[in-house]
Amino acid sequence: MLTIDSVTKIFGEPATGYRALKDVSIEVPEGEFLCLLGPSGCGKTTLMNIMAGFEGINGGRVLLHGRPVTGPGRDRMMFFQDAGSALFPWQTVEENVQYGLKLQRIPAAERRRRVDFNLSMVGLDEHRRKFPAQLSGGMRQRLQIARGLAVDPDILLMDEPFGALDAMSKRRMQGFLLDIWQRTGKTIVFVTHDIAEAILLADRIAVMSVGPDSRFRDIVTIEIPRPRDPSSPGFGEVYAQIERLLGHDLDRHEG
Repeated sequence: MLTIDSVTKIFGEPATGYRALKDVSIEVPEGEFLCLLGPSGCGKTTLMNIMAGFEGINGGRVLLHGRPVTGPGRDRMMFFQDAGSALFPWQTVEENVQYGLKLQRIPAAERRRRVDFNLSMVGLDEHRRKFPAQLSGGMRQRLQIARGLAVDPDILLMDEPFGALDAMSKRRMQGFLLDIWQRTGKTIVFVTHDIAEAILLADRIAVMSVGPDSRFRDIVTIEIPRPRDPSSPGFGEVYAQIERLLGHDLDRHEG
């Protein structure tokens, strides 16, 4: 579905600017749950913004369904850590979900069907008359997901969406997202710096090196059956493998 082919990204002048990414390549098949993992400064968000069409590139190519990505599009939906900022505070839960459908000029009957379906899917049907400020952090994230799913994008791009949540809410949201992914079959690219979160969620984890010239240090396939238990030996083995991959860059970053 998504092809990142030898992508290079430079901020500033090509000859003197900061080269955030160098020759980054990966193929993301339809229906995959891919995590981009690495510490701050490794280019995760930059690469995500390139996938979304928010950032241009200085070399290589980005293709979705074989077509070049040259800007934002309806086929991609971006989700942010601060769901409150992404939502419209003056609109109700129901109105927030309807917004993108109105922009697409979806007929009223189909809008109602999609709103009802997606609010039910994320467990917010009984909260449809509330405003975002009346919801918890986890509920606002669920609303952001419902609004995105309603317009039926091909790929969900999620930039540390649970990073601002407390540990219990984060764990619930991870389970909720896996359930949504399994029910919808959507392709997901998920940015995180949390090794355990990546192992819990991903089919594959693309481990990134710290910039400049960030790249994929390795791409790890997670073969642990779902649901995954963080206390299992297999989980611990993968965790240790990824820690070793990150070790050099983590030491450099913290130093």
